[in-house]
Amino acid sequence: MAEQLKELFSKDFIEFIALKTKEYYPSFEAKNFQKTIINDNWKNLELKERMRLIAVVFNDFIPLSYPEQLEILKKVKIDLSYEDSMGLQSMIFQDFVEVFGLDDYDNSIKALESFTIDSSSEFAIRQFILKYEDKTMSQMHTWALSENEHIRRLATEGCRPRLPWAIALPIFKNDPSKVLEIIEVLKFDKSKYVQKSVANNLNDISKDNAQIVIDFVKNNLGQTKDLDWICKHASRTLLKKGDKQILPLFGFGDSSHVNITNLQYHDSLSFGDDFIFDFTLNSEDNLGNLRVEYGIHYKKANGSHSKKVFMISQNNINEKEKSFRKKQSFKNMTTRKHYSGEHYISIIINGIEKEKGSFYLNDTSN
Repeated sequence: MAEQLKELFSKDFIEFIALKTKEYYPSFEAKNFQKTIINDNWKNLELKERMRLIAVVFNDFIPLSYPEQLEILKKVKIDLSYEDSMGLQSMIFQDFVEVFGLDDYDNSIKALESFTIDSSSEFAIRQFILKYEDKTMSQMHTWALSENEHIRRLATEGCRPRLPWAIALPIFKNDPSKVLEIIEVLKFDKSKYVQKSVANNLNDISKDNAQIVIDFVKNNLGQTKDLDWICKHASRTLLKKGDKQILPLFGFGDSSHVNITNLQYHDSLSFGDDFIFDFTLNSEDNLGNLRVEYGIHYKKANGSHSKKVFMISQNNINEKEKSFRKKQSFKNMTTRKHYSGEHYISIIINGIEKEKGSFYLNDTSN
């Protein structure tokens, strides 16, 4: 995924922002700016490395005061929005603030508020939280009351304890109370964009402070349809772990009445193949409200196994029998490398691993 996204920062994109910058800063050396960025090493740079290089070169080619630089970049960013560019491309401006504006809090915070619209300042704001925790979290409270959904989302997305691709916030992994204050302001937000961020923030919190999220769900479930969605999406890590407190809150109770029959699969496959398996659930009465998952116990390089859980279904099954057929790819990816040897498949019902079998992955490349 990152390999594809980095191509958003292409030669054409660099030319575009260079020409736009020159419109607002006539002394800007557009051609040299492009040559400095698109160098021999450009193709080897990953997404965030490209963003950082652009930010650094912007600073070199706009030799003005920091506030003057921001005014130029704000105008260029608006032009990017008019071109319907992806918000990710615009994050070069937030990266500029993160690198060069950390000692100018007031101007930087105003810039991040502006830049986050139709984009996101979620990465850059974290450095300001680390350096100016109280001031920045107070600002996040103000942003949480904004009329603009992008600004409200920044209030919760920016303080996620474990935001992907970003530096972690150890202070909030240890004690998320200040984050929860923001969440309380936004938990009834009508924007799905904001709701998803609130849920993701809570899911982050659950990885270090499970009980806090369990209590949040207990106290908020059943109030509104949107808040119910937030609670469930926020609980996805706990649900996958089979947490015994969270499962009953969503109606996934005892599954001892459920039997698994006819678990079938080929017990040997090769790198690149799909692992296909079938099984049937049955019961003397209706199966009821079930969360049906499967686990693949991947063999690791050191010979141990690591289980990854995947969702199949979670709903009320008003039948006494139901069959499932699924497949799992064993192609190597940037996010997962496979190793030959014995692996395991397990079927999980309401958090309980009910049946488990083994299969062998062959490396046929030799």
